[in-house]
Amino acid sequence: MQHSQLMASPEALHPSLWRASQLGQGVTRCLDTGFAALSKQLPGGGWPGGSLIDLLVQQPGSGELRLLAPALAQLTGQAIVLLQPPHPPQALALAAQGLAPSQLLWLRSASSKDALWAAENILRSGSCGALLFWQSHVRGDSLRRLHLAAQAGNTLFCMLRPLHGAQDASPAPLRLSVRPAAGGIEIGFIKRRGPQRDAPLFLPLQPPSLLEPIPVGSVFCRRDIRSADKARGGRVASHATTNNAVPASEGRLQEMYSSTEIGS
Repeated sequence: MQHSQLMASPEALHPSLWRASQLGQGVTRCLDTGFAALSKQLPGGGWPGGSLIDLLVQQPGSGELRLLAPALAQLTGQAIVLLQPPHPPQALALAAQGLAPSQLLWLRSASSKDALWAAENILRSGSCGALLFWQSHVRGDSLRRLHLAAQAGNTLFCMLRPLHGAQDASPAPLRLSVRPAAGGIEIGFIKRRGPQRDAPLFLPLQPPSLLEPIPVGSVFCRRDIRSADKARGGRVASHATTNNAVPASEGRLQEMYSSTEIGS
């Protein structure tokens, strides 16, 4: 191949190469974001699987779950793990977005160490379609371990952290900020395989609809992670949580967490 052709299409030499003025090609399976304007701005045209995605949110309930819901809804029949969410998940709102309660596994831990252990083992097992992991403070070496674990499979892996974490280094090839805005959210492009974009991208979001309730007794599973679980080979205490245990309050729901937790 001639030098001029390589310069025009460096991905022909290796899929991990790209021109600084162009978006890189996706080297792993990508899930459509459900937002055409956002997909056009991401390498591969969607959320990359088998890779760490860093979402830096201004505050919990900014719209991060509604941002991810269209992609998660494509994981039919696959487990979706919610690890350390800041508030109990709102089963009714999640079901209205196409996420069956039987797919959802809510994990919580009293320590960051145990939560990191759980995240790494979930990623290495390849047993789940998606892992959403909320964590306020993560060391750089822990992020690298999680990124390497994610590369062992195709799990959609998103770390949801406070916005001030954007100042810290991260091995994630895709880092986005999420800020609430009137009628939707603003996405900032902190890091991506492609040209720098300074202007935020506005995405309109509709409030979650709760007009079609899921059947009474529909269950998603909650598990508590304890330090002793690791010595027992990863067994954790399980609790079945019904849609009755996470009540909805129409008109007060800002995001898909329990309305009794985040208020209006």
